[in-house]
Amino acid sequence: MGQEINIFDKYPQSKRPIDDRARLITEDHRAAARKFDVEYFDGDRLSGYGGYNYHPRFWTETVKRFRDHYSLASDSKVLDVGCAKGFMMYDFKLLMPQLNIQGVDISRYAYDHAKDEVKDLITVANAKELPFEDDSFDLVISINTIHNLPPDDCKQAFREIERVSRKDSFVMNDAWRNEAEHKSMLDWNLTALTYMHVDDWKKLFDEVGYTGDYYWFIAESA
Repeated sequence: MGQEINIFDKYPQSKRPIDDRARLITEDHRAAARKFDVEYFDGDRLSGYGGYNYHPRFWTETVKRFRDHYSLASDSKVLDVGCAKGFMMYDFKLLMPQLNIQGVDISRYAYDHAKDEVKDLITVANAKELPFEDDSFDLVISINTIHNLPPDDCKQAFREIERVSRKDSFVMNDAWRNEAEHKSMLDWNLTALTYMHVDDWKKLFDEVGYTGDYYWFIAESA
């Protein structure tokens, strides 16, 4: 495997109202979220984002970190797996207009409401079966997406990322390092079907032959 690296060290951070959500969330909310439709992106906060809208403060500095860390050329090929409405893709194109970037997302709703500037670069597809040739991309990125698949499909998605990347990849998944973080993750999680201790994720990487870089989404309460 690659290295554990926090590419998101300049991403805006906030403490999450985990205890409040834990008291209110139901399995119906989780079921609605896992459709990755309007309820998840633009519905009630208990079933998702409560309005998934573009703001430059979220991705502007992070895409610079990706560019610099992976030494992306102006015309490199990049894939965003789980691109949603294409916000990170859009900021990549603002930073690097000649970049060859593509995205995939399982949500038809997200595609229908994607940024107009990158919509034609997005394909509706499942991460476990990426519609690209082997060694197609210089960098494959997947942020808080692969863990939404059940375990066997999750493993296959990692194999797919490995297959389509000819150089680098970076994946971020739900994880925990101790029991307090484990409890917070269980209380906060809406959509992830494969989430585990960081050490178990590393074992999975070895099992499936994933050689890219990685980091964790850790649920921390206010």
